[in-house]
Amino acid sequence: MTVAQPPVQAAGCVLWRRSASADGIELAVVFRPKWSDWSWPKGKLKSGETFRSAAVREVKEETGMTCRLGAELPSAYYTDAQGRPKVVQYWAADAISGTFEPNDEVSAVDWLSPEAARERLTWDRDRELIPALLATLGRRDG
Repeated sequence: MTVAQPPVQAAGCVLWRRSASADGIELAVVFRPKWSDWSWPKGKLKSGETFRSAAVREVKEETGMTCRLGAELPSAYYTDAQGRPKVVQYWAADAISGTFEPNDEVSAVDWLSPEAARERLTWDRDRELIPALLATLGRRDG
């Protein structure tokens, strides 16, 4: 009999900021060299940590930005690289301040229009969060 593993719990954000571009906003996508992918800032919860506090911490660690959490976005459910079930709870997050410096997990952060972010993101599950974010911001595009 196989015992189902509890899902790995993680949290992250679709980090955005206002922009002078025609789109009016830019989204932060991160490059993770370990996985060779472009995704949203996210990571596993630490012992005793809430999903919300993990999301804010991961944004700070991976992008250097402090943020204000907004609306909760749809969660992602998938199997991780080790074959374990994983759930990532996401929020819209307004970037407040900060500066990116490359680190052990993330070597680049690009601020892109929603359309350019859709093109850059590696995973369909990440792309699916763009319309949800835009809806929370009162925008129909994306």
